[in-house]
This record gives sequence, structure tokens and C-alpha cells, in this order.
Amino acid sequence: MPEPVHVTKAADIKVSGGQTEGMVRQNAIVDLADNICASVMIAKPHSASGVHHHGEENTIVYAAKGHGTVVSEGGAKREHLAPGDFALIPAYAEHQEVNDGDEEVTWVIVRSGRAPIVENLKGWGTS
Repeated sequence: MPEPVHVTKAADIKVSGGQTEGMVRQNAIVDLADNICASVMIAKPHSASGVHHHGEENTIVYAAKGHGTVVSEGGAKREHLAPGDFALIPAYAEHQEVNDGDEEVTWVIVRSGRAPIVENLKGWGTS
């Protein structure tokens, strides 16, 4: 018999561990299925995450609010995301989230693992 449908209400989404100054990460659905999890990332104005990757997890980003940027390829590539845009961040791809604007950025994130993996790095090419 299949597992029951699970709903996480917006009011029940709380800040999770592994925060970077200016970035608020919130787990929405974790540890409920072996190969998928979901979270929300809010980037405060004029903030940037540290350089990091998500281990063996592929990541899909949906830009829900604001204009943010995914920086990759050693800092050489900048992909701007507007509301409604999607991005795929492959497993082990070093990257950084950046909000250069004056408004918060909100991204809905789905990863190919049971719980989010975040491997913070000391800089580009240090994984």
C-alpha cells in the first residue's frame, strides 16, 4: 500500500540548520521519501551564500519571488533568475546564490535526496 499524502503548511516551515549570513534556509519536506526533499531559501537584500555544493544530490530551483543569481564555474558564470524561472544545479557543482537587489529573493528548492546536503567550501575549486 502506498504511503499517505503529506502536506507541510506554510506556518509549519521553520528555519533549518546550516545557515549563511543573509540566507535563510527552511526545510519543508525532508526525511519522508528516499529520493526527494524540498526546502525554501530566502536571500536577504545584498547577500550571498558561501561557495558550496550539494554532494550527490541534483538540485532544482524555482524562483518564486525577487531576482537572484546563481554563480558557478569558478565565479565566471552568472545565471540570473526572475520569478517563474527554473535552474538545475547538478550534483557536486560548485556554486553560490547571490542577491544583489534591494528586495528579498525566495527560491523553492527540490533535491534528489532524503534530506538536503550542503557542503560549504573555503572557495572555488576546493571541494
